[in-house]
Amino acid sequence: MVSATFRFYDGLNDFLPRGRRGRDITVACARDATTKHMIEALGVPHTEVELMLVNGESGGFDHILREADRVSVYPAFGTLDVQPLQRLRTWPARRLHFVADAHLGGLARLLRMAGYDTLYDNGFHDQEIERIAREEGRVLLTRDRELLKRRTVELGCYVHAIDPPGQLRELFSRLRLGGGVRAFSLCLHCNLPLRAAAIEEVLQRLPPRVAATRDEFTTCDACGRVYWKGSHYERMRSLLGGLGADVELAATPGCPAPGSPTLGPHC
Repeated sequence: MVSATFRFYDGLNDFLPRGRRGRDITVACARDATTKHMIEALGVPHTEVELMLVNGESGGFDHILREADRVSVYPAFGTLDVQPLQRLRTWPARRLHFVADAHLGGLARLLRMAGYDTLYDNGFHDQEIERIAREEGRVLLTRDRELLKRRTVELGCYVHAIDPPGQLRELFSRLRLGGGVRAFSLCLHCNLPLRAAAIEEVLQRLPPRVAATRDEFTTCDACGRVYWKGSHYERMRSLLGGLGADVELAATPGCPAPGSPTLGPHC
């Protein structure tokens, strides 16, 4: 056995028991234990760590701990330039795609409303979510820290907030999603692209009040749902605008026709 001292910074302390927050933690480690193993044994998923210093120098998850090592562990720094230090998490330059666990249905819906491809099914098991994230290169969103500790999970985010709007704000801040918003371009139910539709095409699926007062519609070719600018539009526009999103360039937004099984509190 060897002993090593860990110190976690900023939001990473939320994963620790209160008595260990904001202070040095000296623990006994197996002789071949790595920094990744011990960081997760202390409660912090590796996906939440962006920078690590071992004895004052950049270190990685594969560092084998030695007697009296001091390990400083940091979360994401946002736009702060930390060069020449080694970032442990490299986010892809392409547009991000997500898979959300069974407890984040509200967040998945809001991400789709913002135009971010987000797979969600409340029947997903942890193994299936892990597989989808790995095979499709999706960011795994969850409030289950044990799911994020799985070895094959490379891109993931622990969601701290409880309410869906707060969760969306958290993700926009952490991943800087505001510049990629394509609001109201995806079906809230199918997660597939919407297309513009003439009123003649969708008239039979519209309530009389909507048919008489609206003239812009989008529809999903997969499920047949019809969307239009409903009473929720300004609320969502305000929410997205407050997150730095350019909503003016969005596709025609809308709300599913009444009676749709996906009709929810955001419509």
